[in-house]
Amino acid sequence: MKYTTRPQAILLLADGTIFYGKSIGISGTTFGEVCFNTGMTGYQEIFTDPSYFGQIMVATNPHIGNYGVNSNETESDKIMISGLVCKNFSFNHSRPDSESNLYDYFEKQNLICISDVDTRALVSYIRDNGAQNSVISTDGTSIEYLKQQLANVPDMKGLELASKVSTKEPYFFGSENATFKISALDLGIKRNILRNLAKRDCYIKVFPYDSSFEDLKSFNPHGYFLSNGPGDPEPLLQVQETAKQMISSEKPVFGICLGHQILGLANGVSTYKMFNGHRGINHPVMNVITGKGEITSQNHGFAVNREELENHSDLEITHYHINDNTVAGMRMKSKNCFSVQYHPEASPGPHDSSYLFDQFIENIKNVKTLQLT
Repeated sequence: MKYTTRPQAILLLADGTIFYGKSIGISGTTFGEVCFNTGMTGYQEIFTDPSYFGQIMVATNPHIGNYGVNSNETESDKIMISGLVCKNFSFNHSRPDSESNLYDYFEKQNLICISDVDTRALVSYIRDNGAQNSVISTDGTSIEYLKQQLANVPDMKGLELASKVSTKEPYFFGSENATFKISALDLGIKRNILRNLAKRDCYIKVFPYDSSFEDLKSFNPHGYFLSNGPGDPEPLLQVQETAKQMISSEKPVFGICLGHQILGLANGVSTYKMFNGHRGINHPVMNVITGKGEITSQNHGFAVNREELENHSDLEITHYHINDNTVAGMRMKSKNCFSVQYHPEASPGPHDSSYLFDQFIENIKNVKTLQLT
């Protein structure tokens, strides 16, 4: 194999810190909040997860691209991250069911990537100094000009991004002959969430993020779902109002990630931006109800205020993150409504928490039973 040199590239952080590396061959400049994921597998699912929209991803796994890509392992129709930072980028792959290599996949969507970065040092720096805006440049743009551009990039705090990734028109998922009908509000929904609902005999109608409650109600669903998604939940005022109406409908409501935060805000509990968030597939969570621990897949940079939740008369904590005691799940005492901050659908990740989909279906069955008696 002929040895070729690759162009130099840089990662510039908002505080002026620079990490050097090499371009994988796609020239350009890209901006976003830098964050890291500690998962050791599932890079394609991560890259296509709408919750990562507007973020530059640092992969802690030293080898990215070594098993190629497969269209069955996408969580949306396109790459959602703004850029990738990695240690070793594999141009070759060695998995029998790979459809392509990662470079070709990136090139088709013009994703900027910097490799040969000391990612251990970078992740350590982010842990100590927090998530912040950054820019990857692989085209030789001057550092001073990049600093000027980076200063104009809006902070993630206060940034509404659900509108950037939500479907523009309603669509259906699953069998129309299924037993249960679900109205799902798409704030950046992952495909595997829909798969998990469909395999539990659900027919789902997915609505745009700004749909009214009357729109969702018109499907005559047995339950309502609020999805994951990117950005700050606070600017989503219409979604919060829709969530209040979901709760008042007396039908079961289930929220994941951004949907969980929206349900907190709908109940008067504030949210806040975390120092550097939780992103990975080995996060330990305690189930307060069962007393059992769960290893979970997580991806969020905002969280629900625990003190306010503990003082709320109609909410209770059902799960908490063992590492930092942040709220990982909650439910309402007087309504058929619960939510979790993490991802029970995984993809990638462990399946310890998949029972939450079963719990949602059981809540629906219980309501149907009561209506028949």
